[in-house]
Amino acid sequence: MTKKIFNWIMGILAVLVIATAAFFGITQPGLNGSASGSRWNNENNVSSIKRRGYIRIAVFGDLPPYGWVNSQGKRVGYDVRLARRVAKDLGVKVRFVQVNANNRVDTLNSNKADMILANFTVTPERKKVVSWAKPYMKVSVGVISPKRAPITSAKQLQGKNVIVTKGTTAENYFTSQKGVGLLKFDSKTQQFNAIKNDRGAALADDNSYLYAWVKRNPKFTVGIKNIGPNQYISPAVKRGNKSLQNWMNHEIDKLNRESFFTYDYNKELKPYFGKEIRPSDILKQGK
Repeated sequence: MTKKIFNWIMGILAVLVIATAAFFGITQPGLNGSASGSRWNNENNVSSIKRRGYIRIAVFGDLPPYGWVNSQGKRVGYDVRLARRVAKDLGVKVRFVQVNANNRVDTLNSNKADMILANFTVTPERKKVVSWAKPYMKVSVGVISPKRAPITSAKQLQGKNVIVTKGTTAENYFTSQKGVGLLKFDSKTQQFNAIKNDRGAALADDNSYLYAWVKRNPKFTVGIKNIGPNQYISPAVKRGNKSLQNWMNHEIDKLNRESFFTYDYNKELKPYFGKEIRPSDILKQGK
């Protein structure tokens, strides 16, 4: 009888605990189906990263001059150099996570990375699913085509296929343009191979690295340098991660004061862009 009374009392206490938690809006991992779980999901904040001793930063692996693996097997590029500086200023090591354009958000939400530095353009749609720090680059969609059949205006794209990478602003923009067909690929490597193989009349992507690509591929030209709205490139963190977001905002300000982005540009971008492109065409400096 005593055991039954004990179990009965414990059952009542358990119900009271759950009811109290529900009343005060307290959640636990696995309860309430909460994907955000911000109170319990602190593994990406600044203090946790410092205790861990490393920050996981997602970068591209096939997008020169922003993030790629060179012939010596080393990760290099504009975003990669920035990532290493961020880790240094945090006082931790960096661990790179390689991503494609269409899995950047999933990489954050599945806690595989703490931050995205993969030429990530801020858009209204993406603001709903990730949190952004201050921008460090400006960009718009550009269009490249073969020099033997140049596309120099949007009208020429009517009835033609445009090559894009899934999950990019170029895909978003041209999806809304009537009369333009889209050929979508998972990676930058695949899309650039497609334009080389005449799979489409043109290729659309961020103009900032199309400038670099055509310099290495002189049979092509950036016939349309700007199409659609001007936008910005920013670091992205998991939605609601105010700790890392605020730290990165201060870091962007600090790096601007130190002219780090100009230094990064001269080291990583200038050799690929050529003299016709200036730092002011690419960099977003100041507040």
